Amino acid sequence: MQQVSEPQEQYVEVAPGVRLWTERRGAPHAPALLLVMGAQATGLGWPEPLVDALAAHHHVIRYDHRDTGRSGRPFDENPYPVTDLARDAVAVLDGLGIERAHIVGLSLGGMLSQLVLADHPERVLSATLLGTCALSETPYVTPDGVPVPVDELPGVAPEILEMWSRPVEDHGMEAELDRRVEHWRLLSGDQLPFDADYFRELERRVIEHAGTYLESSAHALADSAGMVRTAELAANRVPTLVVSATAEPVFPLPHPQHLAQVIAGARLVEIPGMGHSLPPAVHAPLAKAILGHTLGGA
Repeated sequence: MQQVSEPQEQYVEVAPGVRLWTERRGAPHAPALLLVMGAQATGLGWPEPLVDALAAHHHVIRYDHRDTGRSGRPFDENPYPVTDLARDAVAVLDGLGIERAHIVGLSLGGMLSQLVLADHPERVLSATLLGTCALSETPYVTPDGVPVPVDELPGVAPEILEMWSRPVEDHGMEAELDRRVEHWRLLSGDQLPFDADYFRELERRVIEHAGTYLESSAHALADSAGMVRTAELAANRVPTLVVSATAEPVFPLPHPQHLAQVIAGARLVEIPGMGHSLPPAVHAPLAKAILGHTLGGA
């Protein structure tokens, strides 16, 4: 086990005039592990205890996507497609002088990780995918052998879709914190007790980090065309782990099973009670699953 070092912050230019905030911790010569967050989420969405657990064995990098946190916010003047966010992940590795890394992606970050896996497999030591869907047109096959078209797989929970459909209005920071905590309550599912204070404190840190409580809608507006990688994922040779969260409300079962089917060589691990969030109850089992994968264990 490596000694966890103090976090080191650095800005990386990923495109002309576009700088991303990055943070590294763990022994510099340990195998690199890149954490890729979801849409409109900063790198601080990866909880400190989880990051520290991973940094005991890896050189861990987390970063703010474009238009989040302390990174540049170019979308309003120069709109970009979602695929540029995947290119950013590789550019972060380039900017930090890292040739290959384990990659862990959540939600949209799981899709971006698939793009990196498909387009730049030579940069990936392993991939771990959480709370996401497959970038593949191959049908899901049920345990009974029945093929289910991708567009017939279960969708986002209705109460989450309803919340996403509401315009976000500025009623001050405390009201914004209330809204974000309610969002986390819905995302967390219904199998673990919900700790509103934990998520409120998380969002206070995110707001302090960003310097504003106003969220960008850039990632929701970005063009999502050109993301399917059916053939590339079917030909995958990079060790890949798919986390099946039993309370996942955004990409519910059997999305993880579908992922494990369409990505060649992928294996599945279940974390009971986990939803589309990272509360303290899942930190230890998630760290165990990720490290078991990256360190070559069971």
